[in-house]
Amino acid sequence: MMTSTRLRIAFAGTPEFAAVSLRSLITADQHDLVAVFTQPDRPAGRGRKVQKSAVKIIAESHHLNILQPHSFRDPATLETLRSLELDLLIVVAFGQILPQDILDTPRLGCINVHGSLLPRWRGAAPIQRAIEAGDQETGITIMQMAETLDSGPMYLKKSCAIEKTDTAQTLHDKLADLGAECLLESLPALSNGSTSPEQQDEAQVTYAAKITKAEAEINWQEPAQIIERKIRAFNPFPVCHTELFGGKVRIWAAEVLESDSTLVKKPAGDIINLSRDGLDIATGNGVLRIKSLQMPGKRQVSVSDFVNANPNLIDLVK
Repeated sequence: MMTSTRLRIAFAGTPEFAAVSLRSLITADQHDLVAVFTQPDRPAGRGRKVQKSAVKIIAESHHLNILQPHSFRDPATLETLRSLELDLLIVVAFGQILPQDILDTPRLGCINVHGSLLPRWRGAAPIQRAIEAGDQETGITIMQMAETLDSGPMYLKKSCAIEKTDTAQTLHDKLADLGAECLLESLPALSNGSTSPEQQDEAQVTYAAKITKAEAEINWQEPAQIIERKIRAFNPFPVCHTELFGGKVRIWAAEVLESDSTLVKKPAGDIINLSRDGLDIATGNGVLRIKSLQMPGKRQVSVSDFVNANPNLIDLVK
C-alpha cells in the first residue's frame, strides 16, 4: 500500500457549509494548511453591519493565514497563489468562478466539495433544487475543478437520503458533515497518486439555478405536493409567502392533506378551514395544510399558537 504524504494545501470557502470542511481539515492535521481564501467582509442582516464569513471566523480562531481577494481574476491574486507553492487548493462554496490560470497553479490542481451527486444539479443551489424536484436522494461529489461550472471529473461520490421532512437547512447540515467526511477520505489517494477521476456523463446533466426571491411567492394553482416541496426547499431562505389576512404571510412548514381533490369546491388559494390543527388552503390539485407561519412584523409561530392568539379568525374564515 502506498503511504500518503503531507501536502501543502490552501482552502477557499465562505459560508458555514465550507466552514465544516475547514474544521475537519484543521482537526485531522494531516496536511500543511498554508492559507485560507474567503470572500471579503460584507454588510449583512437587518442592521447591515459588516460581518466576517463563517470560514474567516474559523481561520482566525486557529491563527491561519487569511486572504480575501475581491477577484481571483486579479493578476496579484494569481501571483500570491503561485508564491504559496501549493500541492492542492481545496474549494468549498467559495462564491467565485476560478479562471484556468488559478486551476492550473497548484501541483495537483484544485478539488471541489459539491453538494449533489454530479452530474445532477450542477450550479448554485443544488440542495434547494433537489428538494424542490422531489428527489429521494442527493449526496456529495469530490471533483477535480474545471473552468466550466461543476463539470470536472469525479474522485468520490457518497449519497444521502432526502427525508420527506427535510428543509434546505436540515439537508444542508447533513451534506456539510458528509462533505467534510468525503474530503478527508479523498485526500490520501490524491496525495499518493493512487486515484484517477471518472468523467461526468454529460447526457445526465441538470442545472441548479440560483434561488430568487420571486420564486418564493406561492402559486396556489400548482398542486399541493409541489407547493409543499417548495416550502421546504426555500426554508430558511427566501421563505415562501402568500397574501393572507390582509398582509404578506411567510409560510415555514406545511403538509399535503390526503383528500379527494374532486370534493374541494373552493377555488385555488381560498381557505377551506382554520383550526389548531392547521390552516387548510385549496390548491390546483389537493389541499395544503399550513403548520407554521409568520405574520408581518411578527415571529414565526405554529398555527396552533396563531389561533390561540387570534381566536376570532376561526369564525371569520368559515
